[in-house]
Amino acid sequence: MFENLSDKFERAFKILKGQGQISEINVAETLKEVRKALLDADVNFKIAKQFTETVKTKALGQNVLNSISPGQLMIKITHEELTALMGGSSTEINLKSEPGKPAVVLMSGLQGSGKTTFTGKLGNYLKNKKGKKVLLVACDVYRPAAINQLQTLGKNLEIEVFADVENKNPVDISKKAIAFAKDNGFNVVIIDTAGRLAIDEQMMQEIKAVKDAVNPSETLFVVDSMTGQDAVNTAKAFNDRLNFDGVILTKLDGDTRGGAALSIRYIVDKPIKFVGTGEKMEALDVFYPERMADRILGMGDVVSLVEKARENFNEEEARKLQKKIAKNQFNFNDFLSQLQQIKKMGNLKDLVGMIPGMSKITKDVDINDDAFKGIEAIIYSMTPYERENPDVLNGSRRNRISKGSGQSMQEVNKLLKQFEDTRKMMKMMGNKEQMAKLMRSMPGGAKR
Repeated sequence: MFENLSDKFERAFKILKGQGQISEINVAETLKEVRKALLDADVNFKIAKQFTETVKTKALGQNVLNSISPGQLMIKITHEELTALMGGSSTEINLKSEPGKPAVVLMSGLQGSGKTTFTGKLGNYLKNKKGKKVLLVACDVYRPAAINQLQTLGKNLEIEVFADVENKNPVDISKKAIAFAKDNGFNVVIIDTAGRLAIDEQMMQEIKAVKDAVNPSETLFVVDSMTGQDAVNTAKAFNDRLNFDGVILTKLDGDTRGGAALSIRYIVDKPIKFVGTGEKMEALDVFYPERMADRILGMGDVVSLVEKARENFNEEEARKLQKKIAKNQFNFNDFLSQLQQIKKMGNLKDLVGMIPGMSKITKDVDINDDAFKGIEAIIYSMTPYERENPDVLNGSRRNRISKGSGQSMQEVNKLLKQFEDTRKMMKMMGNKEQMAKLMRSMPGGAKR
């Protein structure tokens, strides 16, 4: 995410490295590179120009001139302005409604923006994280595949979908869906509307009619972040007609330059509320401008990483695991369970990039969601008894596992060694006396 932009910002700030103080000359040189970085990221020219002028004005203030670390202060100022440019703070989705009526969320956007997929993701988010009873509504009457797609998503997510396949009137479908939701105790209705390949008058009139009819508590515009400046122009056209409440950026995990994320708030004056960061239904994140600025400037995003871990790791399971570790009973079933929980957290390369400094180290390294497949194949090739009792894995058993998993004997032995090393370390960490002994044995360790 934003790797090219991060690299260019880093090069821009190198100009100030080793400088004793900020001057108009080195600020100008640095901001020239910052402006280039923004333009290369497909940020609107006027926004890039205003952004660098604001940073320059703040950088040449008296407090900064007297600083002994101008590079750090320039990064701080740039971070503050990037955060402000993207909205300053996160904005919650509005689910307020009249007593006895469900909150209505209206989804809008062009065809191909990921609108239907995100409708499913949002339903999943509101169901599992907000405790809502959600009804999805299929109102794309022009593309039968869209109705089928939403029904499939709903079935997989165990969320009900309202569809009226023979009805070609989205206003009528929406009204019926809301009445159905009211009668059946649903407290959130998410309406997936039709998209087009381009903005046209018929589409605008139709979705405006749906909005007027259902009076949604929230109208969201879904846009493909990989389309850059085009995304911003499309958002403006939609906002001029719909006056939507917030923006959803999809495909932010792809080869995006970042222009949409940095420009869209400025152009339409509406907050980015969520971002899509992968294909999985859980790959939805609340948009935090400050955290995004952290990541753009290579500072990582530890807060989001910790939040993802909390969401995906079961506390009761963690307590049971801790007891097993203390008794040296950690086995391959536990190991496999931990892998599954890590995978639920999202795109692996994106997760690693949340650790400060790691995005630069791993930018050319291929880390994908298949990284654990070989390990899983080896574990699944073990018998239940072998997973519970790793110590019985002798040469003949390893040979059978190698053939069954399609992995080389070298890979099998490597995994078993890593597992045993992990188990020993876990056992030691659970034993305070052994941990103290280890610390004392280290150079500079505490002595009794």
